[in-house]
Amino acid sequence: MWKLINDFSFGLFFWQIAILIVLILLLKKYAWGPILNSLNSREEGIKDALESAEKARIEMQNLKADNEKLLQDARAERDAILREAREMKEKVITDASEEAQKKADKIVAQAKESINLEKQAAMTELKNQVANLSIEIAEKVIRKELSDKKEQHAMIEKMIGNAKLN
Repeated sequence: MWKLINDFSFGLFFWQIAILIVLILLLKKYAWGPILNSLNSREEGIKDALESAEKARIEMQNLKADNEKLLQDARAERDAILREAREMKEKVITDASEEAQKKADKIVAQAKESINLEKQAAMTELKNQVANLSIEIAEKVIRKELSDKKEQHAMIEKMIGNAKLN
């Protein structure tokens, strides 16, 4: 180290300091300025990109929330439509069942009425035939000689056996 101190030259030291200062000024003007400017612009670009990404993320969250809301609304509407369709189906089935029951009751009532009318007509016809048969038997009995009671009973029995009911 003593050797460095003994060999020290002020002129050389001055020129080295002057070259160093010139070199620092040149580097500052042509190298550090553009490098710092490019670093600053890159930093600004990164900040802008991060802000844009954050805005996009927030917008995506909002869109996702809106989509979820729309999906829930669509599901609720679908459920309401299905519920309404089920109610309509049950109403149609109930109405059809009631109408079918009314028609069946009406048909049964008409059938009963028809049966009663036919029964009355048959009874009337049977009464008429019995009356006609009675008249015929009485007529035949009166026409024949009524001298013998055994003969009368035999004839009545014979006529009853010969009588046909239509």
